[in-house]
Amino acid sequence: MARSLHRLANPGRFRRFAGRVLPWTAGLSAAAFTAGLWLALVDSPIDYQQKDSVRIMYVHVPAAWMALSTYAVMALASAGALIWRHPLAEISAKASAAPGACFTVVALVTGSLWGLPTWGTWWVWDARLTSVLVLLFLYIGYMALWRAFDDPRRAGRAAAVLAVVGAVNLPIIKFSVDWWHTLHQPASVSRFGAPALDPAMLRPLLVMYAAFLFFWATVLLLRIRAELDERRLQALALQRSP
Repeated sequence: MARSLHRLANPGRFRRFAGRVLPWTAGLSAAAFTAGLWLALVDSPIDYQQKDSVRIMYVHVPAAWMALSTYAVMALASAGALIWRHPLAEISAKASAAPGACFTVVALVTGSLWGLPTWGTWWVWDARLTSVLVLLFLYIGYMALWRAFDDPRRAGRAAAVLAVVGAVNLPIIKFSVDWWHTLHQPASVSRFGAPALDPAMLRPLLVMYAAFLFFWATVLLLRIRAELDERRLQALALQRSP
């Protein structure tokens, strides 16, 4: 694994790898979105209490999962950049920030839309919602740090430190519904024993999660490739400058 990551640090090898993988991730994402939306909007049953508003779950839950997992990837990549000075790790972390922030916004917006018919309010300052909002601020702060310094090396180090320190928020988000009294329901899929969801609802949820996951992989590869191209152009410009 480490040897493969080291090989991908070469820009040429990574471009060839991305060129082979991108058609698959994009195609699988499109297919999963098509199947998942049909299963979620047409085939899945309505909830006996929430009625059709439960269908928001099929976007809200995968977006929330991706918001957390993308930050975990960003934090791990940042740690790799700080410890091993791996160039691809720093670029991967930087490329993860914007998609992760978008996933977090989608999770917050769809959660508010779901909360109104369920709780009778758009927003409550409970532990789960507040910690997810903090996650959005961490994404925004990470991206802001990259723009706050003229020296890319200083910007990368400062952003990486924030990403690693901010990872402490991830277990708070995950276990907040168990540690504190909250309106947000506890875990119904990632729980010990069998999931609480009916299989007719669990299937479209997992298909939609796969769609989000392949979409994230596609966007991440495109952003890493674009960042490599930008750095190459900057290096060429420096070489040509008098």
